[in-house]
Amino acid sequence: MIVFFLLYGTFGNLRDAFLLLGTVPLALIGGILSLLVTHTTFSISAAVGFISLFGVSVLGGVILVSRIKQLRAQDEVPLVEAIRRGAELQLRPVLMAALAAAIGLLPAAVATGIGSETQQPLARVVVGGMITSAVLILLVLPAMYRLVYRHAERHAAVPAP
Repeated sequence: MIVFFLLYGTFGNLRDAFLLLGTVPLALIGGILSLLVTHTTFSISAAVGFISLFGVSVLGGVILVSRIKQLRAQDEVPLVEAIRRGAELQLRPVLMAALAAAIGLLPAAVATGIGSETQQPLARVVVGGMITSAVLILLVLPAMYRLVYRHAERHAAVPAP
């Protein structure tokens, strides 16, 4: 709920806040898959990893949506072109944020030393989730943005009776 209110405060509308909360399931997919593939049980450490993962995935979505909104406001670019250019321009920042988190926690995800059993679930969730969330944010979020805003523009263009 706190994240939702922060997103609403940032963008000033419910549409963008709900759209960005849609990035959370995209991150959840990779985190769950990484736990399943590595046969790691869900624990408090994994839960903390999911919380961290959700924050970074929402950040990636905020970066992308902010750029799309900026392109639409500055240049009066059509919706589809703004989405395409926004995804293209934000490809590097989104991938760099995801890869930094994934590569940074990779040693903890594969560690076998003392204390590794508490670090591994958190690290595995973040590594797996960041890999999938970055790709899905760059592919699914622009498509969701287009659907939501195309629908909103159609309703705004229909004159009232």
